[in-house]
Amino acid sequence: MSESRSIERHHHITLCVGKAQEDYDFHTKVLGLKSVKKTALYDGDVPIYHLYYGNDVGLESTLVTTFPMRQSGRMGKQGTNQTKVLMLSIPSGSIGYWNDRLTSHGFDVKEYELFGEKRLRFAHPCGIEYDLVEVENDPRAPHSNGPVPVEHGIHGTHGITVSVLDLGLSADFMNAGWNGRLTNEDDDNARFEVGNGGSGAIVDFVAEPRRNQAGWMYGEGIVHHTAFQVADYDVQDTVKHSLVGMGFTDVSDRKDRGYFDSVYVRTPGGAMFEASVSKPTGFTIDEAYEDLGKSMQIPPVFEDQRDFLIGYLEPLQYS
Repeated sequence: MSESRSIERHHHITLCVGKAQEDYDFHTKVLGLKSVKKTALYDGDVPIYHLYYGNDVGLESTLVTTFPMRQSGRMGKQGTNQTKVLMLSIPSGSIGYWNDRLTSHGFDVKEYELFGEKRLRFAHPCGIEYDLVEVENDPRAPHSNGPVPVEHGIHGTHGITVSVLDLGLSADFMNAGWNGRLTNEDDDNARFEVGNGGSGAIVDFVAEPRRNQAGWMYGEGIVHHTAFQVADYDVQDTVKHSLVGMGFTDVSDRKDRGYFDSVYVRTPGGAMFEASVSKPTGFTIDEAYEDLGKSMQIPPVFEDQRDFLIGYLEPLQYS
């Protein structure tokens, strides 16, 4: 399976955040991403928002999605064996613009370099760390009608950084189970790339053996999972069967997420990964392209509770 590069690139990255309005304003008004979809989490019996942000069409690997958890009262626990940093791609020469923009919005920022990349570190209001990484000639189009000029706009995900106790087990998983290739190392940091590599296909690991164990349940302030795009259901099945054959017997069944179908696995380093197959209609399955993200879409599993769900969820101002 490793030669087929069946894991192509990121599909989306999902975070457990705080208040819905705070998260919505952060991603749309500060980072300038498009609100692609407003719906609810499919799992469980208590409704929680599921908010999607990305470029104009919600292209795979441009998507950041969030579960606002403040209403539930559940707090997450950051630590090792968990994804800790979300990296987003910005054009070369844009760090100065973003430094000024984020500072003016009250964020503490830090410029630094790793793996030869210029980065700007800051944190989501709920505490999850973000890096904006300068990338030359990223072909993915940024959101074209937001508050950030297109020439400085976010093009999509760049990578994630997973905190682990030991790099060896994660290397085994990436090589044998996830089609990853080791492409760089720097002290306690190791970089793997999937598919054709490059921005949107990066998984970094950092060894932090003295850090406390993270929590994995839904709760504010943690990265919940990273989804990776695969071509079709046959490939998705092949990935699952390969993982089970390696001993990962907790690989999930295929789950219908409305806009894509998902199979999940808890990696040896603790982070949850997902293999996703996009549906042909994508995000236009329940609203037209020109209306994407403008109104609440009720998941089919909650359709008989529409009025309750809308009344229960915290108010969210879209403008």
